[in-house]
Amino acid sequence: MAFDYKKEYKEFYLPKNKPSIVNVPSMNYIAVRGQGNPNEEDGEYKQSIGFLYGIAFTIKMSKKGSHQIEGYFDYVVPPLEGFWWQDGIDGIDYSRKEDYKWISVIRLPDFVTKADFDWAVDEASRKKKTDFSKTEFLTYDEGLCVQCMHIGAYDDEPATVRLMHEYMESEGYVLDITEERLHHEIYLSDARKVPPEKLKTVIRHPIRKA
Repeated sequence: MAFDYKKEYKEFYLPKNKPSIVNVPSMNYIAVRGQGNPNEEDGEYKQSIGFLYGIAFTIKMSKKGSHQIEGYFDYVVPPLEGFWWQDGIDGIDYSRKEDYKWISVIRLPDFVTKADFDWAVDEASRKKKTDFSKTEFLTYDEGLCVQCMHIGAYDDEPATVRLMHEYMESEGYVLDITEERLHHEIYLSDARKVPPEKLKTVIRHPIRKA
């Protein structure tokens, strides 16, 4: 049975649709940075997703090739995630998608080293005849956060965010979004196949004690 991060770490991937406080440990990711409207056809964001999955599946399928990763175990590729921000704005203005800046990420299993990652970039570039050099090995230590499962369209997220902020304040915390600590989303649904009102997205914001 392949190891499934969503099922093994439900506190990070399957929270309830009520806000909660969580302490998120440091994790390693495949990452691609960019900016612009994520809905743009053939835009930078949609290209970034192709880069992420190209590397993710090169690593997952490495067990069948000559590059054997030490400590490898079979696993389900974790879900797509994103860190989002806009310059000069606290939080996110959903009406100004063209101003979005983002880091698209997919979590890496702990057994993947930087050397293994570099191998995967070279291997994917060679096999797919595509330049994967935009991808990077990112370590992100998220720390203390408030999070909630949002069910519905991405543009309806502000209502869930308000609930999160009301909850954190009632628990004695304040928002701590900075240049290093960002608005975070984890996409549990495929937006190409699931209607907007049924999309499941984990929303997570960094916080600190008031």
